[in-house]
Amino acid sequence: MHKTILTAWPLFFGASMIMVGNGLQTTLLGVRAAIEGFPTYSTGIIMSMYFVGTMLGSHFVPKLIRGVGHIRVFAALSAIASTTVLFHALFVSEPVWGLVRIVTGFSYAGLYIVIESWLNNAATNQTRGKMMATYLVVLYTSMAAGQYLLTMADPGNTSLFIMSSILVTIAVLPISLSSRPAPQFSAPVKVSIKELYKSSPLGVYATFASGMASATLFSIGPIYAAQAGLTLPQISTFMAAAIISGVLMQFPIGWCSDKFDRRQVLIAVAASTSIACFLAMLLAPISPYALFLGMFLIGGTALTIYGLSTAHTNDHLTPVQIVAASASLIMVNGMGSIIGPTLSSSLMNLIAPSMFFVMLGCVYASIAIFGIYRTMKRPPVGVDRQAHFVVQPSPSSVMIMQQAAEQSQETLNELKKHDN
Repeated sequence: MHKTILTAWPLFFGASMIMVGNGLQTTLLGVRAAIEGFPTYSTGIIMSMYFVGTMLGSHFVPKLIRGVGHIRVFAALSAIASTTVLFHALFVSEPVWGLVRIVTGFSYAGLYIVIESWLNNAATNQTRGKMMATYLVVLYTSMAAGQYLLTMADPGNTSLFIMSSILVTIAVLPISLSSRPAPQFSAPVKVSIKELYKSSPLGVYATFASGMASATLFSIGPIYAAQAGLTLPQISTFMAAAIISGVLMQFPIGWCSDKFDRRQVLIAVAASTSIACFLAMLLAPISPYALFLGMFLIGGTALTIYGLSTAHTNDHLTPVQIVAASASLIMVNGMGSIIGPTLSSSLMNLIAPSMFFVMLGCVYASIAIFGIYRTMKRPPVGVDRQAHFVVQPSPSSVMIMQQAAEQSQETLNELKKHDN
């Protein structure tokens, strides 16, 4: 395992630089939008456009990879992502930022697809779980580090945009020069969302709702923090608190979901997150440190819900079905990610900044309530038949699809051997 990770260091380094740059860029845009006087609802729409781009990227980038290969696609998308960062600094306009965010989301989705499919190829069935865990730690740690780069220059000028652009550009160097052969890539045929919902209503709804909430948390969080009067270092800590706690809680919650009825774990986690959101709203007027604690409590449970949701969905599918279902779940999550920032920013603009926490709390509460309803409609899947919880760092990832594809192929091979 250690040897596998060492040989994959260019991929981890590239992912780290991308996430540092992306973490800085996302928070920077929220702060800069406040400085420029953009209406809160307008900023929310701009942030939502990123997820429009990630959905487009998840659909089209696999086709590009099959056509020209991983390295060429990665180099091209890195150049685009690096360039689009600078457009924000050159053209401070709401319509321009919205269009640029679509291109940015498309580029980052493609970059994640390339890295994650390459990592998946480097791992074996015995090491894939640890590889995913290492990848998640690298992603979230880098994203948290990116928050603190916000304090290195004045967000009102171009310096931080240039810094983010440089980081994304650096990411391409070790991957472009890597001697590791690029993996073969094929994307599975999609299954309809309607069919998926019939198989697992709770899993699909929780996937959608987690997209709404997670996109709101990371896109609108910096805007809320700026409106709450936090300083730049405090905004960085505000965002980093949720990310760090999310890393720490992945494995304990994942372990519980493998040992107990996954629906009950999902309900408990969603309810706990909802309570933490309303608690954070009450703590906000006390002090920034109380607010940091609130975000720490939110992130610890919020960032596990996507993994729990997809694992619960997989409990009701065959290995072959998982291949197609994973792509649809990514699409469902993307739909929620588009709606969340727009809705939350509109509520904040119409009512009060505290609606940031109110909306998050209501979304997570709805998961818990719907989960309780579903427990009365369907008996639980036996713990011995539950699919293993898989740490999942980003909904735009196709690693889940590829892992499922390999598992499905192994299952088919075993069936053929048995028939022979």
